Amino acid sequence: MKIDLEELRNAPKTKSGFATLIGRPNVGKSTLMNHLIGQKIAITSNKPQTTRNRIQTVYTCDRGQIVFLDTPGIHKAKNKLGEYMVNVAERTLNEVDVILWLVEPTTFIGAGERHIAEQLKQTRTPVILIINKVDTVKKEEIIKFMDAYRKLYEFAEIIPASALRAQNLDTIIEAIFKYLPYGPMFYDEDTVTDQPQRQIVAEMIREKALRCLDEEVPHGIAVAIDTMKERNGGQIFDIDATIICERDSHKGIIIGKSGAMLKKIGSSARRDIENMLEAKVNLQLWVKVKKDWRDSDFMIKNFGYDKKEI
Repeated sequence: MKIDLEELRNAPKTKSGFATLIGRPNVGKSTLMNHLIGQKIAITSNKPQTTRNRIQTVYTCDRGQIVFLDTPGIHKAKNKLGEYMVNVAERTLNEVDVILWLVEPTTFIGAGERHIAEQLKQTRTPVILIINKVDTVKKEEIIKFMDAYRKLYEFAEIIPASALRAQNLDTIIEAIFKYLPYGPMFYDEDTVTDQPQRQIVAEMIREKALRCLDEEVPHGIAVAIDTMKERNGGQIFDIDATIICERDSHKGIIIGKSGAMLKKIGSSARRDIENMLEAKVNLQLWVKVKKDWRDSDFMIKNFGYDKKEI
């Protein structure tokens, strides 16, 4: 067989491919992705069902490019929005080059993890298990957690890490590149996300609401950007946004006494938005009640979710 030297010289030197982050809700997927990318793209909170869209972010270095898909957590759906979220997460498994499965540091493997393992057995995609939050346990216990999961599934790699403390992130990146094909980059090297600005702004506002509000309210909220206009050549942004909730009682909680809660959500969201846009932001928030919007195909699509995936 004759070797074509010209073809060898022209062969791609970089690797490019897709990696998805999966796991039960609230296991740290968005935190990990934000730290790997080095910017805040996916919203985080200590409440489940934080991520509702499949957020696409891009990591570029000399070795090549990793396109991350941060999916909603896989869980038992309770309404149409829940079904949409699970469908998005499970469909992604066969569309990527490598899967990152994040789990808690424990030897107890519950029904949720076993359900994910069964889903993974239906794909040929290599799976890297990331035991997250190892900063919360003793070092000598980590090997027990690795052994427990090793019995559940045949992983390509098992990596203990802490997304919050940015521990072992280089090892994760190194492992991902191992399973990516050689090829040209999908995005320009300065691209960080494919999410529209308005969508990221809406998610930032929703994150602050999730952080500030009581347990029963956040699951039933969405954020719609009504207007987003630039002034002074992009030095100032005027943004009007509406927080949608399901009940009149929730509306009162979101607004708070004399508007205090809404003001708190708005001021903390504005700081993040200003950092992202690198501009001053004039943010006006409103609250509307749309009952049972999570069971309405029209409403779900209206708030930025893809009807085809519901």
